[in-house]
Amino acid sequence: MAKYFDVHPENPQRRTISGVADSIRADELVAYPTDSCYALGCRLGSRDGISRIRAIRHLDDRHHFTLMCQNFAQLGQFVQIDNDVFRAIKAATPGSYTFILPATKEVPRQLLHPKKKTVGVRIPDHAVVQALLAELGEPILSSTLLLPDEEEPLTQGWEIKERLDHEVDVVVDSGDCGTEPTTVIDFSGGGTEIVRRGAGDPSRFE
Repeated sequence: MAKYFDVHPENPQRRTISGVADSIRADELVAYPTDSCYALGCRLGSRDGISRIRAIRHLDDRHHFTLMCQNFAQLGQFVQIDNDVFRAIKAATPGSYTFILPATKEVPRQLLHPKKKTVGVRIPDHAVVQALLAELGEPILSSTLLLPDEEEPLTQGWEIKERLDHEVDVVVDSGDCGTEPTTVIDFSGGGTEIVRRGAGDPSRFE
């Protein structure tokens, strides 16, 4: 049965955030809100967490996982960025964008796209996630909480608790955070490719 935390969306309770961070450190799988729908998240190097996310979402090994980062400095540890891309990402963050970039050696191999050696990264504009990332001190390995054969992600904490009670360890509820996933921009091929149009305005990358 999943633990359930009710967190204030703008002023998250420090003790609760600390408890969620401890759960992630203990290799537990967490469902948590972001600035563009809910996500499944686990510790960066968690093999069990990765396999559980893949099982819940029916994902294959070509799926791009996302590293949810606190800030630009942290993001820069895990992906290779040239000057033009640096400026483009810096101007768009924090926000509802995921960027696909070549990974550094800091990224566990099981997270990489098997052929491209890339990974998704993003910096969320959400007080609860920012507080959690600050407490944790490292990125959260994440994937949108979109269940198989469903067109929209789950958006209510109580519903996630009800439906995934025996598949996740923790549910963090801070109210509705929308149904639209991030806009995904792929910089890994030398140009700029809009892979998915979502919550972030894609026009700045066109």
